[in-house]
Amino acid sequence: MSYTVPKLADFSAAALDSAVRELVSALEQESAAVSSENDWKAFRDRWIARKNGILTQLNDLWLKAAPGPNKRDVGQRVNALKPRVEQAVDATLARIQSGVSSGKLAAERVDITLPGIRRPLGAEHPVIKTMNEMIGVFRNLGYSVEEGPEIETDFYNFEALNFPPNHPARDTQDTLFIAGQESKPLRDRLLLRTHTSPVQIRTMQKMKPPVRVVCPGKVHRNDALDATHSPIFHQIEGLAVDTSITFCDLKGTLDHAMKAMFGSSVKTRFYPSFFPFTEPSADVQISCIFCDGKGMRDGAPCRNCKASGWIELLGCGMVDPNVYGFVDYDPTKVSGFAFGMGVERIAILKYGVDDIQLFFQGDVRFLEQFG
Repeated sequence: MSYTVPKLADFSAAALDSAVRELVSALEQESAAVSSENDWKAFRDRWIARKNGILTQLNDLWLKAAPGPNKRDVGQRVNALKPRVEQAVDATLARIQSGVSSGKLAAERVDITLPGIRRPLGAEHPVIKTMNEMIGVFRNLGYSVEEGPEIETDFYNFEALNFPPNHPARDTQDTLFIAGQESKPLRDRLLLRTHTSPVQIRTMQKMKPPVRVVCPGKVHRNDALDATHSPIFHQIEGLAVDTSITFCDLKGTLDHAMKAMFGSSVKTRFYPSFFPFTEPSADVQISCIFCDGKGMRDGAPCRNCKASGWIELLGCGMVDPNVYGFVDYDPTKVSGFAFGMGVERIAILKYGVDDIQLFFQGDVRFLEQFG
């Protein structure tokens, strides 16, 4: 039966204490009976509503009705009851919100400490994984990472890299041009970038030396698809520009990077090559990681290095002074080197893949091997 505030005829200390105990007992019983938020709202309004709540009734039926000499004792008890009732109302709500009502069985409770449904995450694609490993090597050398657009202008992709219009070197990169560009000046025509070197130009335009960056990203060339070629592939290019940088710095940097990626026993060698944006230029080979540079493997010629003991991996060189003219660098005060390597080529070596197409076909059976 719900509690009703009684009218007091006896205002002695003993009678007041008895009335308080009866009220507190009723408060606890009604609190324990609350099992939903709707019940709690009714419970709250019944006890602390301003107009007709039980706390309000205590003022009318106990405090105001008490004789003058007893008002102090009654007031003390009423004032002590107010925070106790409010605390009980708050505690009842907290219990309801936690889902632990007195009428619920333990089996019905929601244990919020249990782990949720775990959604398995996919593994890194082998090309992305290799790219991140390579980026990490150069980050440890103090290089920062720069990125740029995949759709570039002729100026950034060719002209600013010392590929003048109609230069024969442009023919070595089978470029994919965006249609409908004939009315634009040549330098403004759009194309799919054939290397990430334009990012180096953009970086030098916004930064003054010293510059040390690596530029990873996707590039496009009009190559026929076969086991070793793809019209879409990934590159990482690097650039370092400062005072007094020499070819020795370039060799030391790349030798360290190759050892970090393929093991400390790997050797490097440089031999002359040609790139329009570097002079002098070199191709870099590493000693074959499959036959330890011997050219023979399991008593037969090594197929990976074609029995030479060396595998060609990347190109590099000292930045051509002509390039500095496009970015307002003074070639008499600064020098630098650049290098570039294909990520898929390195991934093929690291994982023993024999067909570059496997990286792009999306065959889950192939990709699961790298999880």
